[in-house]
Amino acid sequence: MRASDADRDRIADVLREALGEGRLTAEEHAERVGRVYAARTVGELEPLVRDLPPALPHGTALSGGAPARPYDASVRPSGPPLENSENLVAVFGGAVRRGRRRVTRRTNAFAVFGGVEIDLSEAIFEQREVVVNVLALFGGVTVKVPENVTLRCSGTGVFGGFDVAVHEADDPDAPVVSVTGFAAFGGVEAKPRKGKRLKNLRAGG
Repeated sequence: MRASDADRDRIADVLREALGEGRLTAEEHAERVGRVYAARTVGELEPLVRDLPPALPHGTALSGGAPARPYDASVRPSGPPLENSENLVAVFGGAVRRGRRRVTRRTNAFAVFGGVEIDLSEAIFEQREVVVNVLALFGGVTVKVPENVTLRCSGTGVFGGFDVAVHEADDPDAPVVSVTGFAAFGGVEAKPRKGKRLKNLRAGG
């Protein structure tokens, strides 16, 4: 079965919890996450978390000391999957997206000993909600948005920085850019680009 972005994200969440708990070293985590975002099928994802307990929501404990069930990547989350996505990978190098272009609904940015720059200040927004999912390991990811776009954050930094200039646009119809993900020994920065504004919020351009 072909893997979706939601499948890859759930596997990445398990690996992130394992890194935070000391079950994986930073090097092991980086190697496995690289394979997660390169995977094309569910069968390629399952072995990456077979030796790890599943990620649990914050504040949830395993009851009665029961052993954790193996992670089942074939179980799909509720709701429609995010489509129209792109992946930016920088390993000992760099990747850049900027200029006048149509924004995908979702962008996955993966930086290991490298840097990713995503500049949406001149982009065309065809949907109201855009997700930028980042993973920075000994690397950096920079996100720039127009001044009149809502910018939100749900990311985490461990021995690294996750610096997002959260902002709510005055116009309720303005596009929303949500920056999420994880930074370990690296940095993520997202902020409005001064002097850059969407001219027609309802048309997205």
